[in-house]
Amino acid sequence: MKHRVILIGCGIMAKQHSVRFEAVADRVEISALVDIEIERAQAVSDLLPNHPPCFTDYHEALPYGDAALIVLPHHLHTQCTIDCLDAGLHVLAEKPLANSEAECLAMIEAAKRNKKILMVAYCMRYHPLIREMHRLIKEETFGKCFQLSIWTEQLTMLRSEWLGKRETLGGGQLFSHGCHYIDLLLWMMGKPVIGTHLGTNLGTPWMDREGTSNVCIQFESGALGYHFGTWGARGTRMGYDFQAHCEQGLIDLDFHAGKLTFRCKDPEHVPGVAIKSEETVLMEADNAKPTAIEMAHFIDCIETGKTPDTTPEDSLEGLRVIWKLYEAEENCKIADLRGLGF
Repeated sequence: MKHRVILIGCGIMAKQHSVRFEAVADRVEISALVDIEIERAQAVSDLLPNHPPCFTDYHEALPYGDAALIVLPHHLHTQCTIDCLDAGLHVLAEKPLANSEAECLAMIEAAKRNKKILMVAYCMRYHPLIREMHRLIKEETFGKCFQLSIWTEQLTMLRSEWLGKRETLGGGQLFSHGCHYIDLLLWMMGKPVIGTHLGTNLGTPWMDREGTSNVCIQFESGALGYHFGTWGARGTRMGYDFQAHCEQGLIDLDFHAGKLTFRCKDPEHVPGVAIKSEETVLMEADNAKPTAIEMAHFIDCIETGKTPDTTPEDSLEGLRVIWKLYEAEENCKIADLRGLGF
């Protein structure tokens, strides 16, 4: 028997989100579609073999599902998620979880109250190259990592009015998109201690908060993490690139090339690893679909009751870091990031 999943929100990302169901087509079907503009929901329904029914009010769709994928503007996540959980549905909620701590906590409490899965769609954690990079860092394959840098350069012009407003977006580029990479920094590097953020909307005038963001974090180990993200890149060389400087060399993840590479100047002295050249490809995955892997994991959690890899508690810790960074930036201070987890 297939799990029935309601897709709530059929806007600019709906077709991309529907792709995540391809890998679990034998286990899942989209059973209903919801959007305030019925034409958008119908356009997605027309792409699906079962042509699920369409609704403008998600409450009417709840009886059609066992689970929900919520792809709404950030400020609409909370009540919809709680209503789905209270109706007995498991929920995969798009990131960021919500725009305030109180809202996040209310969603977490609703999941516990109803004994349902609430998973946050931090799809980057499910990318095979990132998972392998995480393993290499955690196992200290090339020694301790002392600097992890993440670049994300893209052009994201204003496609919907809510995306440019801090009240509905929850912040700026860092909160909306950079939350992926704050999550990854914490996942790979551990507990944060202090940090700074500088942002600007120069070059991205459609944003009323930052469209370009620079974050630096120091972790308990003494290691540093850096994230540069922009929605204003009219050209790019880095694209999406992760670089982990370790004691024996550099682990480089290039998304454009779909490669995880190790670089070092003295390969003969890398202990315990078969590295024979200054540049060694460790893994290739140029056609990986992390959202599909993420959806399979969500279904696994529903079927087994296991805790998702991307929990709302972890998500809230990452958002607390961002809120602390914003607050410190406004006060021209360094942010104290200790004690923000559960």
